[in-house]
Amino acid sequence: MSPVASKPRQTAAGDATRKIVRTTTVELVTTAIRQRILSGELPPGEPVTQEALADELGVSRVPIREAITRLTGEGLLFNVPHKGAYVVQLSKEEVQETFEIRLCLEPWLFSQAIPHIIDAEIAKAEQLVNEMERAESGAWDQLNWRLHETLYLPAQRDITLQMLHDRSDRYFRFQVVQVPMREQSHGKHMGLIDACRKRDAKLGAKLLEQHVKIAA
Repeated sequence: MSPVASKPRQTAAGDATRKIVRTTTVELVTTAIRQRILSGELPPGEPVTQEALADELGVSRVPIREAITRLTGEGLLFNVPHKGAYVVQLSKEEVQETFEIRLCLEPWLFSQAIPHIIDAEIAKAEQLVNEMERAESGAWDQLNWRLHETLYLPAQRDITLQMLHDRSDRYFRFQVVQVPMREQSHGKHMGLIDACRKRDAKLGAKLLEQHVKIAA
């Protein structure tokens, strides 16, 4: 997932003109390895061996190397010089502090966004929630961040949004393998969208605070 960049807000018409891009081998391999990490098939601290993955997935080592680079950027892997890539290990303290940061920033950010959100952005958010219903966990996490990003962008607080992306991205990813969490998230996300339709910033902040607390 690429970092948040300051950019013009997209409208529904603008989205409709985007070209359809074919899924590449690198993207497929990245999704496959990400899914193994999120599901625990590749547990924390496990080395990620290029040769073994290439044989298992039936590809060359080139897309494996690119996938490892991408997943390292996402915070799911880390590199040890002269040894290779390993699955990250998350400490309880790291997770707790990250959710404390989210709890402080996200309700405020959402309350700043709601007065400025436009109908096209609300429609885009609802479309993402519907896509999440059909998505596998490897794609669900990306859709989840895109949903939150869509709801926060109208606040025009790029520094705060970048901080959240950099600090929280991998924790968004690790929570998506929890099936009850995904089922609860649908209703919570639709509640956030409803607050946007009502242009009720106070309600939106309250609902988002509850959402983050449940995730924590």
